[in-house]
This record gives sequence, structure tokens and C-alpha cells, in this order.
Amino acid sequence: MNQPREPGTRPGIVDCALYEDGVRRGGLVPLDVALESAHEVDEGFVWIGLYEPTPAEFDAVTAEFGLHPLAVEDAIHAHQRAKLEIYGDIAFMVLKTVRYVDPEEVLDIGEVMLFLGPKFAVTVRHGAASPLADVRRKLEGDRDLLRAGPSAVLYAIADHIVDEYTHAAEGISNDIDEIEFQVFGSPRSRDDNPTERLYKLKREVLEFRRAVRPLAIPVGRLARGEVGLIDPRTKEYFRDVEDHVLLAAERVDGFAELLTGTLSANMAQIQSRENADMRKITAWVAILAANTLIVGIYGQNFVYMPELHWKYGYPVMLCVMLAVSTGLYKGFKRNHWL
Repeated sequence: MNQPREPGTRPGIVDCALYEDGVRRGGLVPLDVALESAHEVDEGFVWIGLYEPTPAEFDAVTAEFGLHPLAVEDAIHAHQRAKLEIYGDIAFMVLKTVRYVDPEEVLDIGEVMLFLGPKFAVTVRHGAASPLADVRRKLEGDRDLLRAGPSAVLYAIADHIVDEYTHAAEGISNDIDEIEFQVFGSPRSRDDNPTERLYKLKREVLEFRRAVRPLAIPVGRLARGEVGLIDPRTKEYFRDVEDHVLLAAERVDGFAELLTGTLSANMAQIQSRENADMRKITAWVAILAANTLIVGIYGQNFVYMPELHWKYGYPVMLCVMLAVSTGLYKGFKRNHWL
């Protein structure tokens, strides 16, 4: 018996299975008879999983299930926003997968596209994030849910992807806590500047928001039962997914605001340190300028300057310069310029 491959090993068909009455029948089903096999059983459907297929590899799937060419183009080339489109009796949905890579503090963004028909589900995965082998195994263990057919496949995948949003949000939340402590909670040297890290994390949060926010609309349509292809038995399941999507979206929006505020505070701290440096430089320049003025006057070598022939002229001028410098220093010190 042929066994399905481990997803992500190479592009192409990962698995092709026939389900009847909530139970998988046999191993891999030949693609060219997949839909025919589904029509031969009651309460049955086929689920084909693909990973980064080429146009040539997808031609057979398109021919077998009569997929719309516009949806096929989106599925092959990826880089789509989350959406739900209806082409006759076939639904096409795009979900963005998100996996947080903690050491690098980056988000690994991928996509899962689903074609749903009355007797089939075709999933197309792009990117390394969110492999679907565990989703299939978990769903195959829930016979009651799997009886809902392709709608159950859509729910299981959507639920898994939205759960991954929660894990990614936890990783970002931890990094934001670290950055906030770095900015507000601990003394730091001049070389310890988190600005680059803040900009990088803010960019990742914006990518996260672009993945999550658009998903709320199509999931809301599914939860309200506005898509006729969806089995009514899964409506309450999609309401749960909608709640989690909205919660994730609100959390990501909060991350964006936190990072914006932290970045502004960090820039204000940098500006404050730069202003303090400029005040110190200005203060020392003023002290030196006062002495330079005195030295400059007596450097003119005028004949009729009384102090030039006075025995105590030189030490008196030194004392005057010291007194002026001391007075200016104390004044700047009192006003926190030094």
C-alpha cells in the first residue's frame, strides 16, 4: 500500500485520500479516478494535498476537478492576501500561515489555499510554516466532524492556522517585553541602542497584521453561514475560529501600538542624551571663550595698557581668569549643564 509522503520533502502531491462516512478508505487514491471514486460512495469525498506544485503538476488536478483558471493561477503563484471567493459550485480560500522564529526574531509567512467542492477538497501549501500532516491525522480521528465532508477539512486547517497565530503572538509578546525593559527598565550604555531591533520587530508585526486582519472577513462569512457550499454542521466551529481570529487581530494591533510608543520613547531618550551632550560642549566652550577673550585683549600689545607695567598684573589676570572660569562652571553645574 502506498503511504503519503512527509509534507515539505519536495513539491507535488503529498496525499490523495478517499473518505466515506467519516473514515478513510485505503491508502493513496489515483488522481485520475479520485473524483469518480468520491461519487461512487455515499457521504464521501476526496482530499488531495499538494505542496508548492508547478503549473505542469497542477494541470492534472485542474482537469480532474474543473477548477477555475483564475483561482488556479493564485494557487500556483501564491503571494495572495487572505480571501474567500466562489466560482460556481467551488469555493476558493486563501489563508496565511505564520510561524515565529525566535532566535532571529522573524516571522516565517506561508500560505495555504483550499479548493472546496461538493465531493472534494484540494489543499495547496506554500512555505515551510504549518505543515498539514498532523491536521489530517487529527481530523481522521474525529469521525463525527469528518462526516461534514470538505467543510470539515476547511475548518480543521483554519483552526490549526489560527492556533499558530497564538503561538507566534506569544513569541512577539516576549520580545516586546524584553525591548520595553531595555528601553525603560535598565540603565544602558550609549552603545546599547535597541532602535534597529525595534524597527525590525515592528516590520514583522506589520507583516503579521497583514496576514491576520484580512482573514476576519471570510471567516465571518463562514461563521454566519453565508457560503452555501459549507455544511451547516460546521457553522458553530467557524464561529469559534472567528473569535480566535478577531482576538489575534486585536492582539497584533496592540503590538503595533506598543512598538510605536516604545520606538518614540527610545528616540526621545536618544534626543535627550544628544541634547545633554550639546549642553556640556556649549558650557565648556563658554568657559574657554571667556578666558580667550581676556587673553585676546592683552595679546594686542598696546603701549598704554596700565597693567602691562604693573608688577602684579600677570598674577591678577590669572586670578581673574580663574574666578571667571569657576563662576561659569558653578553656574552651568547648578543648571545641570555639566
